[in-house]
Amino acid sequence: MKDSKIFSKLLVTGGAGFIGSNFIMKALEWRPEWKIVNLDALTYAGNPMTLGDYSRKKPHRYKFVNGDIRDADLLEWLFRREKFDHVIHFAAESHVDRSIDGPQAFIDTNVNGTCALLEASRVAWERGGRDEKFRFLHVSTDEVYGSLGPTGAFTEETPYDPSSPYSASKAASDHFVKAYHRTYGLPVLVTNCSNNFGPYQFPEKLIPLMILNIVEQDILPVYGDGKNVRDWLYVVDHCEALCRVLGEGRPGESYNIGGGTEMSNIDIVTLICDMVDDRLGRPKGTGRKLIRYVEDRLGHDRRYAIDPTKMTDELNWTAGTRFSWALKETVEWYLSNMDWVKAIKSGQYRKWSDTRYSGRCFKPEKKRAPRNTGVEVLSHEEEDRGGSDKFWDELSKRRL
Repeated sequence: MKDSKIFSKLLVTGGAGFIGSNFIMKALEWRPEWKIVNLDALTYAGNPMTLGDYSRKKPHRYKFVNGDIRDADLLEWLFRREKFDHVIHFAAESHVDRSIDGPQAFIDTNVNGTCALLEASRVAWERGGRDEKFRFLHVSTDEVYGSLGPTGAFTEETPYDPSSPYSASKAASDHFVKAYHRTYGLPVLVTNCSNNFGPYQFPEKLIPLMILNIVEQDILPVYGDGKNVRDWLYVVDHCEALCRVLGEGRPGESYNIGGGTEMSNIDIVTLICDMVDDRLGRPKGTGRKLIRYVEDRLGHDRRYAIDPTKMTDELNWTAGTRFSWALKETVEWYLSNMDWVKAIKSGQYRKWSDTRYSGRCFKPEKKRAPRNTGVEVLSHEEEDRGGSDKFWDELSKRRL
């Protein structure tokens, strides 16, 4: 895990989400020289409990700010105060079905939010003398490329051809990131990853949804004929790849990150059924009886596959975790962390968040208050330590 370039202070957006929270946990473990500020709006899929203890465990290396990437004033304040060496941008609306039901939220966050973050980064970078070590890493998806036929794989040269409002919004954000490099010289990196899985994933996604429905003996909905193929990437491998791109990637370049395991949805579902049945001591085939084929998703891409040649040749990286082991570990994690699952499904984590932040955090769905009335933005750490740290004293007094 040694890269040629070392960075000290990182702004991570969307760090309360699935991939972002895994990245923060692994980065704090792998990179003892890194300090991280986690900026997250805590929308429905952002779970503050996942990293809830880190402010106490690592008070000098981790800070949490409940705020929105569209808030230009907050971004400017954070960049001035923290002088980030680095930005890693995870924050995004990411569920295809939700984008079909309501595309506007995806434009607001994925496009407008990314643009606000890029502009704040550019201003800070230019104010700091255009530091050549600064990096803006934009984490994106292979869905921007559209659908493949039965053969072939996406390369970094594959033309964009998004099929859903979600993938269209991510494609637009990718283009804005690249445009900031070409126009302003901002040192950006773009990664396009395949389907992630692992611990702490919100239960609306395929793998955790199937695991939990099997446990509860609820139906297992499978779109269409179930033969849509995805390349599956264990989230820990993804985090390692992001560290590698951050340290060794060439500014202005894109890097495709894949797990090297193509499987159809129905094959994934049946495999999970057998794993959960075995783990719970149920008769073989119990879970498979719950499978129900449902009407296909609108614009459902048939197949994704990643060609990882560029990551391998340039950065000497390939996914190192066997899929079968990673899936078994994921199943075990969910079955062993049902309290986390129940809190998610019951809304307990949202109540926890509201208790800690209600009335003191910028709410993006509301109009901004006048500067002289303000809304405070606080963190776990500021509360736990009574606001003694200068950073949190200033942040809690800040007027939006």
